[in-house]
Amino acid sequence: MSIPENFLKQLEQYSELSHREKEVFLEIFGRSKNRIHVAQELNISESNLSTCLTGIYKKFCITGNGPVKESRLREYLNKRYSQQKPSGHLTTDDVDDSIDTLVQEIRKQIKPYIKEKCGTMRVLDMRQPIKLTGKQGIYTNVNILEEITGRKRLKIAELLQNCDPDNFERFGLRRVKEKRVSGLKAVQSHSKLMVLGKPGAGKTTFLKYLAMQCIEGHFQESQVPLFITLKDFAEVLKQPDILEYIAQQFSSCGVTDTRVKTEQLLRQGRALVLLDGLDEVREEDTKRVLRQIREMSDQFHNNKFVITCRIAAKEYTFEHFTEVEVADFDKEQIAIFVQNWFQFMGQMQGERFIQKLKKNKPIQELATNPLLLTLLCLVFGESNDFPINRSELYKEGLDVLLKKWDAKRNIERDQVYKNLSLQRKEDLLSQIALITFEQKDYFFKQKTVEVYIAEFIRNLRDADTGKEALRLDSEAVLKSIEAQHGLLVERAKGIYSFSHLTFQEYFTAREIVANSAWESIVEHITDKRWHEVFLLTTEMMRRADELIRLMKQKIDELYIKNPQIHLLLAFINQKSNSIETHYKPVAVRAFYFGLSHIFTGEISFGVSFDSISLVKSADFNLGIPFAYNKERKLVLIPQLNLEIANLLGLSKILIEGNRCTFDYFLAIAYALTFTCEDDEKGAFNLATFLDLYRSLSIIIEYAKKFDIKLQLVLVTLKQQLPDPDKYQTSFLQWWKESNQDWVKHIRNVILEYFGFDDAWKHEEETIKLFRQYYYTNKLLIDCLNSDCYISQKLREEIENTLLLPFNI
Repeated sequence: MSIPENFLKQLEQYSELSHREKEVFLEIFGRSKNRIHVAQELNISESNLSTCLTGIYKKFCITGNGPVKESRLREYLNKRYSQQKPSGHLTTDDVDDSIDTLVQEIRKQIKPYIKEKCGTMRVLDMRQPIKLTGKQGIYTNVNILEEITGRKRLKIAELLQNCDPDNFERFGLRRVKEKRVSGLKAVQSHSKLMVLGKPGAGKTTFLKYLAMQCIEGHFQESQVPLFITLKDFAEVLKQPDILEYIAQQFSSCGVTDTRVKTEQLLRQGRALVLLDGLDEVREEDTKRVLRQIREMSDQFHNNKFVITCRIAAKEYTFEHFTEVEVADFDKEQIAIFVQNWFQFMGQMQGERFIQKLKKNKPIQELATNPLLLTLLCLVFGESNDFPINRSELYKEGLDVLLKKWDAKRNIERDQVYKNLSLQRKEDLLSQIALITFEQKDYFFKQKTVEVYIAEFIRNLRDADTGKEALRLDSEAVLKSIEAQHGLLVERAKGIYSFSHLTFQEYFTAREIVANSAWESIVEHITDKRWHEVFLLTTEMMRRADELIRLMKQKIDELYIKNPQIHLLLAFINQKSNSIETHYKPVAVRAFYFGLSHIFTGEISFGVSFDSISLVKSADFNLGIPFAYNKERKLVLIPQLNLEIANLLGLSKILIEGNRCTFDYFLAIAYALTFTCEDDEKGAFNLATFLDLYRSLSIIIEYAKKFDIKLQLVLVTLKQQLPDPDKYQTSFLQWWKESNQDWVKHIRNVILEYFGFDDAWKHEEETIKLFRQYYYTNKLLIDCLNSDCYISQKLREEIENTLLLPFNI
């Protein structure tokens, strides 16, 4: 049956044919001539005729073998012709109305399938799937970096800008700051998008979210979402092309004439093609899948395409695709995710999670990865807290990245790195971590880390130790660690780091434990960078006695000959012996040690807060209470700040007869005078004044029990202050005129009471030494209070000798 030539010439595919292909097309389908006659008519060989037909079938997206293709194309052309107007002309409005009807028909038929495939998520040890979108959905909006961080040409010095390696803020090392845009905006802005990301960054979840938003009519509502898991497509029996695979999906949803309708959708640019997990395709399937994607995106270029892939997993580049990177979660995204996660368990649990997270920066680092954040939520949900032993939590997170995440989805990776057992992978990462951490290398060059890898591989059984083989293998191993596990990541062109400083610290501690390198680690006892490594090491040891004893010995060796430290410890011991209390002597010594910071140059509230932390730690989890609450339960005032009066207002019943507590409140008043003294920045206001006034009132009540003379002096000083109930509008004027004399007077009174004199005013180097001595003892206490296992005898020995003069 012939089809009118004028109809054939109106088809959009006809304009894409070459001159020769158009002649063959019209002869066979417009004039119904057979192949032999067409070859004779056009004076071409049968081989050339076959080549022309292949090009024609490709333009019309016809697949099959031999005569099947001709029959399929003829069927398609007849159907198109039957849909035209009686006038015989196929108008633009006809095409638009027809395709709109088709889009809505298919959207309705595939909606249950999309909701089933993309509407939920279930990962790790979740007991059941949870909804992705809607009021009870877990989804948290994804942010996109439009510039791939690993491709920026930066130097290590630029990455470390504004970061002191000796006194760093760990979050400054976490990532390179880049401008972010929302994931939806990125998809709207680019017709072809390659979304790259680290393992567990949320790439699949993002693609599912796009499919759900589309099918629910909230995004690209005039398109049909085509969600394709590339691993599943690649492993289908008989290896259909991607159009046939889509047609098969449509058919399972009840769509008829699937091949024709698939082609119509794509020809008219009405598909949102979502191709998930290019990195998960097996090596033997990769070339075929890449070819299919390239041909489909080129042939149907007016559709919107989004592909996801792990960073560094595939080196192939799609010419017309824009590559972007999924950004780590920021604090706001973490909070939203946690709120969504715990919405069924009550708001309080979510808030408790966030509060606990804020106090634990190493764990907070891990929460920037959605997969690890999910793990943290699962762990927290079991006990309403994070584990005491953080090393066990980190190990569980590493197990997820090293083996569970791929294994649960039945994904196979390349062979070079696969031949390393889990134990050897961890050994390799531990070796790299210790070397780089000791050298203060948070960022390291690719060539440098490849040398470390080559040295490790060289010692493996059956290793090819040839220079070129080692070079190639070390490069492949590095890329595999990045692509498969995301534990080493490229921060700039040719510059790597661990994905989280937390993991670098964990692997460093693991290497120390594996080699029993106790003497080595104690050499870093004054280096704050090693604080977390010390804690992790003691937790990971079967028995930590040897390391704890070495730490105590090292502290004594560092300071035993220093006269200033000896003087300070003698004073602390004298003060602690002058009071009677049922609290541990070490806790009282720690209390006075903390207060001594105020009079040796450490005047800020931050140091005072540290002193409370030291007291709490030194009492070995008993704590030292500073007040009773209304239920007569002991409470620890959590911080020293300008709300101290409100905190004291919880109770006016303070510890009776506790001289230590009295000293504490005197220290508060002293510290407040420093805050109030400088009014240039508006430090002194009504709230500050009330804090000072009320604290002084409490101290006067205490002075009645200890020193009447001191009480009278303090009453006189209080009388010099304007009454806040009567003079709230004039106190600033009073302060401006009288504060210097008043502050000087009260300082002298308190200094006299404490027994300090000018001998306690030290140079900066001495103050630095006191600060260092404080830190090392705090570290020792923190290790004792971690989830480490040590003998009771050693614990008591440390408690009995901590913060005592060295001759005692």
